[in-house]
Amino acid sequence: MIKVKDTLRATVHLTFDGRVIKAYHGANAPERFANEVRILHYLEDRGCPFVPRLLEADEHRLRIVTTNCGSRVEHLDAERARELFAELESFGVRHDDPDIRNVTYRQSDGRFCIIDFEFATLLRMSPPNPNP
Repeated sequence: MIKVKDTLRATVHLTFDGRVIKAYHGANAPERFANEVRILHYLEDRGCPFVPRLLEADEHRLRIVTTNCGSRVEHLDAERARELFAELESFGVRHDDPDIRNVTYRQSDGRFCIIDFEFATLLRMSPPNPNP
């Protein structure tokens, strides 16, 4: 397992089988955990193809396990970043931290993806996609 992030708010590990394990700590950790779980469920129900899939959520340990959405992006054109976060809003979610550190690149399909939804906002409730 490789530690890829260790801050005051979260520690993130990447497993050798491709899962991402995120543990929340610090200020408002239970609320940030609950929000990310809620947002990831919402986006999965709507068939959003460029965010991680939630595999596990442990509210007692404040830990989630997700699929891996690729590698961190070092450079991204400002216009392309705006388009990507606007696309997320079309699914009813505003990221609220639209920084390049929250964008990955999934080489398998050449897709930019968005990660880290602990501060995201649900803009509207829409029905789930019947054919995700």
